[in-house]
Amino acid sequence: MTRPIRWQKSSFSGGGDGDSCVELAAANGEPLLRESDDPDRILPVTRHGLAALLHHLRANRP
Repeated sequence: MTRPIRWQKSSFSGGGDGDSCVELAAANGEPLLRESDDPDRILPVTRHGLAALLHHLRANRP
């Protein structure tokens, strides 16, 4: 039996249940990303790729 994917919204999404959120999950130990306004489009990423993305976003905060 397959376990359902549990998505977590970004803390930068402003909270609530809006449709403009980036969500993160893991399946089989690998990270997944999606936008809440297009939940069927899931982007599998590597751990290294996700770490590089987060590093870039943190370094370029306004």
